Amino acid sequence: MSLPLAATTETPPHTGGLLLLVDGTAGLLTVAALGIALLLFLIIKARLQPFVALLGVSIAVGLLAGLSVTELFGTVQRSDAVSTIESGMGGILGHVAIIIGLGTMLGAILEVSGGAEVLASRLLNLFGEKRAPLAMGLTGLIFGIPVFFDVGIFVLAPIVYAAAKRSGKSILLYCLPLLAGLSMTHAFLPPHPGPVAAAGLLHVDLGWVILMGVVCGIPAVLAAWVWSAWVGRRIFVAVPQDMVEAAAEARQAVIEEQRAQGVVPREDPVPLGTVLGIIGTPLVLILAATFSSIAFDPSTGRSVIEFFGSPFVALTIALVLAYYLLGIRRGWSRKSLETVSTASLKPVGNILLVVGAGGVFGAVLKASGVAQALSDTFNDVGLPVLVLSYLISVVLRVAQGSATVAIVTTAGIVAPLLSEGHHSQAFVALVIMAISAGSIFASHVNDGGFWMVAKYFGISERDTLKTWTVLESVLSVAGFVVAAVLSLFV
Repeated sequence: MSLPLAATTETPPHTGGLLLLVDGTAGLLTVAALGIALLLFLIIKARLQPFVALLGVSIAVGLLAGLSVTELFGTVQRSDAVSTIESGMGGILGHVAIIIGLGTMLGAILEVSGGAEVLASRLLNLFGEKRAPLAMGLTGLIFGIPVFFDVGIFVLAPIVYAAAKRSGKSILLYCLPLLAGLSMTHAFLPPHPGPVAAAGLLHVDLGWVILMGVVCGIPAVLAAWVWSAWVGRRIFVAVPQDMVEAAAEARQAVIEEQRAQGVVPREDPVPLGTVLGIIGTPLVLILAATFSSIAFDPSTGRSVIEFFGSPFVALTIALVLAYYLLGIRRGWSRKSLETVSTASLKPVGNILLVVGAGGVFGAVLKASGVAQALSDTFNDVGLPVLVLSYLISVVLRVAQGSATVAIVTTAGIVAPLLSEGHHSQAFVALVIMAISAGSIFASHVNDGGFWMVAKYFGISERDTLKTWTVLESVLSVAGFVVAAVLSLFV
């Protein structure tokens, strides 16, 4: 199923703009540069919420580039007037909000039901003491598909503590492979916000994003695991006892809260096959739908495959399976399912607003002609669009820290470069991988993930820079290199 561009408004001749201060390519490029500089200033120095910063910069860029107030906001007097802001926000959120919402509820059910503990404990038993770091890496890789990065850390950190304490070795040997898996899935794979938003902005089928995410992400995470094994033997970090106690208290509080909601934990663990089946169901269905259009001629059978492989339908099926197999079948009440699902959606609001504001930014760039000026200039530079996408994303990521802001801003900037040529879905999906790879480069002190890693695993700021920051850079560079190589053949 293809996701539409955030806005399809053609570049108009601007008449009647509030601030027609620029003219020609040079003026539009100046507006673009000032807009990005203002965005970084508002987020880094003014500490303005990224949603507000993106929205404010979008309005400023539109006015400076000559868009009229009517073009930007519409008007109550003319119901047929198209609002660039509304079309940009609605065009991206119409699809992204549903996918992120369903994926978030699915992850919450897997988390609360104990699916993560089952996955980690089974893998630890399977691989044994010597290969426990690999087991933790695989746990992060699999469980990271349906859950957010920070949730994965919260749920799986106690298992890392136990494995490191039992072995007496540095906690880095166990937490870094886990973090690599969680970070890779968060950056490269749907239903996480970054790749889903980029797919919507660049008009790519999610099946291609999943396929290229796996192809680029697996080698990247393998490279990160090699780095983790090397650095974990050279830097010793003890298990943080205070966090062990805090995790136990937090887990007990969660259990008590679940009981208050009518969720009574069962003694027998969730079957591992059930967890893997629920996580894998939407991925398989979406991929099947993507390639049915290539393998089959139009027919009823192909329509059925494409129906069940629609991201909305596939994620709904997985969620219903989780409701039944992990909830109702294990004694949950329908009220408790509703409570857990509703609670999981509360943190999503901020993410959706940032993604929507990124859609507005892209729509304003296109409607004002700034995007076309950028496209012409980038073409003159001669850098391949995939390389350019990565570099822009890296700069935005390092400057302001948020991977989501880096992805949606970069996608809006490079969209015109892809709309002019006849690029295949596979190639554009690789561009998304380059953008996603750039968005995780060099996590440092301006990134909330940096402090979460340092806090949860008791790593000093200096050692976090030596380990986690480098780990993210290895993931980023390796993922980009794979995407760049593959782009030569598609």
